[in-house]
Amino acid sequence: MNVKSIHFRMTAWYAGLLVSLLVLFGASVYFGLRSYLERTVRAALSEQARAVGEEISERVTDKRLPSIVNYLNEKFAPQLNARFIRVTAGQGEVLYLSKRTPDRRLQPALVPKPPRQSEYEYSSEAYLPNGERVLVQVFPVATTEGKYVVEVGSLYGPIAAVLSGLMMTFALGMPAIVAIAIGGGYLLTRRAMRKIDAITVQAEHISSNNLSERLPVFQTGDELERLTVALNRMMERLEDAFQHINRFSADVSHELRTPLTILRGELEAAVQQERLTPELLDLVGSALEETERLRTIVDQLLIVSRLDAGDVQMEKVPLDLGQLASSTVEQMLLLAEEKSITVRCDAQPGVDVEGDPSRLKQIVVNLLDNAIRYTGEGGSISVSAARQNGWATLTVADNGAGIPPDALPHVFERFYRADKARSRYSGGSGLGLSIVNAICTAHRGEVEIASTEGVGTIVTIRLVPANSHKSAGRRAESATTHLVQEWRVQ
Repeated sequence: MNVKSIHFRMTAWYAGLLVSLLVLFGASVYFGLRSYLERTVRAALSEQARAVGEEISERVTDKRLPSIVNYLNEKFAPQLNARFIRVTAGQGEVLYLSKRTPDRRLQPALVPKPPRQSEYEYSSEAYLPNGERVLVQVFPVATTEGKYVVEVGSLYGPIAAVLSGLMMTFALGMPAIVAIAIGGGYLLTRRAMRKIDAITVQAEHISSNNLSERLPVFQTGDELERLTVALNRMMERLEDAFQHINRFSADVSHELRTPLTILRGELEAAVQQERLTPELLDLVGSALEETERLRTIVDQLLIVSRLDAGDVQMEKVPLDLGQLASSTVEQMLLLAEEKSITVRCDAQPGVDVEGDPSRLKQIVVNLLDNAIRYTGEGGSISVSAARQNGWATLTVADNGAGIPPDALPHVFERFYRADKARSRYSGGSGLGLSIVNAICTAHRGEVEIASTEGVGTIVTIRLVPANSHKSAGRRAESATTHLVQEWRVQ
């Protein structure tokens, strides 16, 4: 799990806030209930102590103090209520002491006497020898016969049992509540983030080659919908800008062809003049070569611009990619012979695609031209066509100069040349791979290049295979025509 993702942080923040609130709520409930129970018990003890004090005042007045023991046992029965009552005279003489409770947990004789004397009622605490806590309410009684102290107490155990049960409830319930809340929060955020993931995947897919595509818009009415709508509007503006640039490049290239054609014709006519000196003839010939080179660049730039702008009408016909590659290789053997380069073609049968034959042939021509240009004397080039992983693939590999690693990401850019592998003096215009990439994109294919400097370069073209019945028939006819050809120049 990515701990830096919004999904994780939202879930963690939500879980932390929920745990903090539950802890605060549990603490407030715990201490509030403890205070309430203690106040309730002390209020009951205080009421009973006052009642005992009133009885003592009346009986002392009536001179019937010896009958207090039986009377208190009959009226209050403290041992049955888990309480104790102790009445002490001013000299410390115990006049009345209740019996121990039936569960033997509270033995009044073991409860220490109050540590101080006071003229007013007050609350106190005592501890039994076994460590149990006892809440005691001390109520002094002053009569004409003397002073008396009434003590009424109760064990803290029932309160502790209630609080312990509450703590157990919190201990068992809070983790379950937190787990359910975190799970629910995780699912909610995951549901929200799934839309963002879909937008991210689509955004990663969109490039300058498919700016017509748009991000998915979820009709949620929230900020996410407004964001995707705004991004789609931005892409519309970018698409318009790209189309304008492509149309401008195509128009400029088209307009340059006419003056270049005229200039070429005039230079060719000048070459035919007999009055030219050898030096001037060489100068005109050099100008004619540069004009031809410039015309080639303009033609290639026009092709790329029209392909990017979508102005080229692609012919979609079934064809065998292997046969196309083999025939094109044979036509370009003269270029390889000049450098004594060995060319091998491995064309598997039934590599059928639907596309424009002239454009797909241009792909093979450009890749072979690059391979021959940047492969040294006596090198080798291999061309293969096959069906791999659901694609119709065309691979051109050489053992030439290779491309530096820092130049690989830029080789499909227009007019880009690497320092060693893309030199102007080798005759390249820097548009060959751009044309290859544009044609592949127009055929819904992709191009991949891998190269090691000083070892060689491998270019792989992947096209969508044809699945029509005619293509199936063509594959059946060519099932035994696996063509492997090798031209070795001596």
